[in-house]
Amino acid sequence: MNNKSNRTASTVVECRGVWKIFGNQSAAAIDAARKHTHSKDQLLEAFGSVIAVSDANFSVAEGETFCIIGLSGSGKSTLIRHFNRLIDPTCGEVLVHGRDICKMSAPELRELRSSKIGMVFQNVALLPYRTVLQNVMLPLEVQGMKKQEAQRKSQEALDQVGLGNWAKRYPQELSGGMQQRVGIARALAANPDVLLMDEPFSALDPLIRKQLQIEFRKLSTELRKTTIFITHDIDEAIRIGDRIAIMKDGRLIQVGTPEEVVLRPADDYVASFMEGISRLKLLKARSMLQGLHADPHPGSLEAMASVHIDADLETLIDVSLQGQQDRVAIRDGSRIVGTVSRETLLKAVRGLDLA
Repeated sequence: MNNKSNRTASTVVECRGVWKIFGNQSAAAIDAARKHTHSKDQLLEAFGSVIAVSDANFSVAEGETFCIIGLSGSGKSTLIRHFNRLIDPTCGEVLVHGRDICKMSAPELRELRSSKIGMVFQNVALLPYRTVLQNVMLPLEVQGMKKQEAQRKSQEALDQVGLGNWAKRYPQELSGGMQQRVGIARALAANPDVLLMDEPFSALDPLIRKQLQIEFRKLSTELRKTTIFITHDIDEAIRIGDRIAIMKDGRLIQVGTPEEVVLRPADDYVASFMEGISRLKLLKARSMLQGLHADPHPGSLEAMASVHIDADLETLIDVSLQGQQDRVAIRDGSRIVGTVSRETLLKAVRGLDLA
């Protein structure tokens, strides 16, 4: 699949043809990888090369949450470490606000990491001898910020994640979920343009994890933070992401909105990721509607029960069950733009082709 990035004026982060090869990075090894003349095992045997990231191309817009999903070993954690240059690509470009970070000087890179990009790992690694507030203050202290200002900004960050009253406590007094919130507050304190999240909730209990996913989604929307979020959990990606990318063996197999990926998986591998996903909250009326040209009785539209074009499948089903007609009218504002039939609703629930 061609995953060319769609750069716009609001693009914040961009990957252009990024490859990461561990081991032998000779011209012959890179050429073989690019031409796909060798399998992963053959590349290792012939050249001593391991491909971790293969020709990654995508962009992330301002305020967007971009989720990268893959199994262990797919290359997702390697890829995210390129965006603050913890890892240099073998070839390709990584741009933040249009600048190739691989060409930055050491002082420029330090500035990028300290003020433009925040990162939250699965293990937040809070210092046990520092209070919650002092842990959040740490990156601001590294920047050389005055103590009073650092305290103010750190307290604001703790308030944002709902831990304002825990500032004087120590990490061992907090639950796992609360510690993870401290990690997010620490990343937010410097008001970075970009958040990098590497499986931050994966070690938590399911209920706490779901709660944090919902809270993080709300917070990122309010703050309009550009976020790259790594996960192996498709439910988490759908709950959090504006767009998702499925990764396998270092390659981005498909990039799209959760709805696009569920409705039109690029291959059997992507389809297997989507198995068991509830469509009730995911699919929208706009994906199911039939145009007015398909309506044999256009005069009856005004009498139909109607929903907004962004209503989800669950809402459509509820409205359909309450009405007497076989169809539900779909509105875009005050204008009716089409209908959805009960047959289409049944197909959507079963995951059948809606065409």
